[in-house]
Amino acid sequence: MPHALIVDDDSDTLNALAELVRLEGFTADAANSLQQARISMGRQRPDVVLLDLTLPDGDGMDLFEDIESRENTQIVLITGNASIETSVQALRLGATDYLIKPINFKQIKNILARVARPGDLKSEIHTLRDELRRLGRFGHLMGSSSAMQVVYDQIGRVAPTAATVLITGESGTGKELVAQTLHDLSNRHKFPFLAVNCGAISPQLIESEMFGHEKGSFTGATREHKGHFERASGGTLFLDEVTEMPVELQVKLLRILETGRFMRVGSDREIETDVRVIAATNRNPEEAVAAGKLREDLLYRLQVFPLQLPPLRNRGDDVEQLALQFLDVLNAKEEQRKTFSKTVLDKLKVYNWPGNVRELKNVVHRAFIMANEQIDLNCLPAELGVSAEPKGPTFTVRVGCSIASVEQRLIMATLEEYSGNKERVAETLGISLKTLYNRLHEYEDRETATAELN
Repeated sequence: MPHALIVDDDSDTLNALAELVRLEGFTADAANSLQQARISMGRQRPDVVLLDLTLPDGDGMDLFEDIESRENTQIVLITGNASIETSVQALRLGATDYLIKPINFKQIKNILARVARPGDLKSEIHTLRDELRRLGRFGHLMGSSSAMQVVYDQIGRVAPTAATVLITGESGTGKELVAQTLHDLSNRHKFPFLAVNCGAISPQLIESEMFGHEKGSFTGATREHKGHFERASGGTLFLDEVTEMPVELQVKLLRILETGRFMRVGSDREIETDVRVIAATNRNPEEAVAAGKLREDLLYRLQVFPLQLPPLRNRGDDVEQLALQFLDVLNAKEEQRKTFSKTVLDKLKVYNWPGNVRELKNVVHRAFIMANEQIDLNCLPAELGVSAEPKGPTFTVRVGCSIASVEQRLIMATLEEYSGNKERVAETLGISLKTLYNRLHEYEDRETATAELN
């Protein structure tokens, strides 16, 4: 049976919480000071600690260091003096949730229902680390570069908590995959994960989509509609391109983050929801605030834990790894065995990728369609393929030369450039290896005949 420790200097709150956690299937121990809490933890390690911020012998957060050394314990901080600074500090220290007095007992019950053994989550993160070493995968993400290692470490730290996360990065860097991985590694993973692109919903419909509406609340509202916050209850709601949300709606989002309550369009009845919000934007958040696209107070609530994704051009060999993975998926789907030529892989690695991972995936898909058995330069779009500005040695052709002599000079010069590697020569010139060998035999026969005549 899981064990809970309740730490609060108010006896009524202490008794009420102890009774509640017992009804939810926990054993319970109560403490009204830091000293008693430490004694209790010495007797039995708690699975969850409901911790008051203000205690007679110190700050509740002073207990974090003691708890942190004991694995597999979740901390829910409870306070009557709410502030953004305090919540941010608590969540960054390792609190898994943060509640404001007067205590909402339904929220407590929801939290207790999710008291997943933190050891299980840590074990899963450890397993993902092993998979990363073997396959270059971490949850829904792929890549072994040092830039992505930083991201994986941040995900592993914040995923088990209730902290709101603001993911920033250029378009196409994989922000939704990060949000999905955060959800899968959280206590909410058995509940829904819903993703909403705030920029893809018309301003007239976004309030209804977010919060729902009552039947008859506006023209066309022929039935009751549950919004994303209601349908995601217990789980995670991912708000992509949050800076595109109308400013007047941001006020309502802020209220939900602070109270856990909202009203459907056309209703005067409040609905409680228990949702973790993860947001993302390809804008600089501070610049969005300065431009009036994002409320400053909402930014503070969303950016409890900021997470910056690197652009693909800064991820080194991840480009090849991702390209091969995309190709494997296409081969499996279409029952093919197509491969990349080395020249194509080299080209992919030096390209700047302004569209990031999304652009790479689209390029691989296009090249797959264009290729027969091997994907060569001719299968790539113009910005990556043979139409790009040539580099390396050149030679001059005199007007009036025969095509055969120009062809021979080109083949021999390319052969010299690639140190006799006939496979690369054939690939670069866009001819088959058999054709190249035939041409080389012709040149040898021609030289032999010329030598005999002399």
